[in-house]
Amino acid sequence: MITVIALLFLLFVVLGAYATVKVIGAAKRGVDRTISQARRTVEDTTLRARTLAQPGPAGELAELRLKLRTSMRATQDALHAGVADDESLKESLGLFERLSAHGHELDDELKRLESEPDRGTLAARLPTLRERTERITQSADSLRWAARDRARRFADDDLDSLSAQIDVEAGALRHWTKEPGPSAAGWPEAPAADEAASGGQSWPESPESHRPEEPTRSAIDPPVRGPAYPWQKKPRPESTT
Repeated sequence: MITVIALLFLLFVVLGAYATVKVIGAAKRGVDRTISQARRTVEDTTLRARTLAQPGPAGELAELRLKLRTSMRATQDALHAGVADDESLKESLGLFERLSAHGHELDDELKRLESEPDRGTLAARLPTLRERTERITQSADSLRWAARDRARRFADDDLDSLSAQIDVEAGALRHWTKEPGPSAAGWPEAPAADEAASGGQSWPESPESHRPEEPTRSAIDPPVRGPAYPWQKKPRPESTT
């Protein structure tokens, strides 16, 4: 009994520790996610401010970084949201991860060049940096819009199929048949010329006309002959004279 109680207590302790670790891990991931979002928001706001406050190469670097980050983040969100419903987007997500490596490399390079004191060298490298940014953002935008077009196409196909089914069902609901009710008895048609000459107008037969005819009785019933007895005299035949 003591051993069983000890095992149960140990099991409860292990389950409690596991649940605590899971809760702490989930809370830590939530906090890290919130901190990352806040950091991204601050960086984006700073970049927008630099594009307006710092003209020249420094402002253009901030604009390139903001454009790159916005495009890559939007594509990442679109692919991760669509892969849950469409398994074929896994290959697109793999391509985006490879593109994302080039995007992170370019963002780090742009971030280092923000503190470059030689403005001449920075201005000379801007065309190459601008071209790389355009290539990466165009590829990211292409993946994002392709995923959105695919999702919209599936939604349109499903809507077309649903509309067709609704039209069929609505037509079936409107297709009622009116059963003919008892028609009012009309007057008989006028007799033809030969019928009028022979017997006049003939009315339709009534149910009483189909009853069997009863035998006609004569006006004077014949006398009923009773039983004959031996003491009775036979009736004489009437003389013909």
